[in-house]
Amino acid sequence: MLVTIPDLLDGRQLAAVRAELDRGNFVDGKLTAGERAAVHKHNLELAAEQASLDALNNVVMTRLVQNPVYLRTALPAKICAPIYARYTAGMEYGSHIDDPVMGPPGARYRSDIAITIFLNAPDDYEGGELAIESPHGPREVKLPAGHAVLYPASSYHAVKPVVSGERLVALTWVQSLVRRADQREILVHLDQAREALASDNQAAILQHVDLSYANLFRMWAEI
Repeated sequence: MLVTIPDLLDGRQLAAVRAELDRGNFVDGKLTAGERAAVHKHNLELAAEQASLDALNNVVMTRLVQNPVYLRTALPAKICAPIYARYTAGMEYGSHIDDPVMGPPGARYRSDIAITIFLNAPDDYEGGELAIESPHGPREVKLPAGHAVLYPASSYHAVKPVVSGERLVALTWVQSLVRRADQREILVHLDQAREALASDNQAAILQHVDLSYANLFRMWAEI
């Protein structure tokens, strides 16, 4: 299930983030890739020891973890610190699947959901689409600055070659309370049905949907 979050970051926040990135030290992105994915990866990423990381994360992650669409869709148990990636002309990330388990020893997490937050406008670069293989066929995503997309980390995905300009994104991964993508999708639809029914004041129907949602969540939740 692909879910977009519009306007996760506003213009002021995007300007602050890009100002920090302009001053940042970027290194070869292969340093954070798994053994298989590194073969396909050609980008730059903000160095992990960058002094501005806390300031960046305070803006980007605070907005993400408080967003209601993110909370309803991801049902998050754990989320990792983001990676800030830069793609210039000729750079790409070939088709790959994210590592199933990430993080350092003692802070490992299962990567159920991948999130890409677009930090500059699509007109700033040609190419660079996020290509995702979904059960409904291939999808290409290139969103406005400040928008985000959530998708299963278990799917093959790629960043198509950047022809010109510069692509800036933040990337993070989530371990969900519910491991399986199809089960999370059911819960999302039930949650949306609850909201729709509540607005029509159909109390009896809402009660049944509420019960289904709660019990399915109880059945599938992993903590």
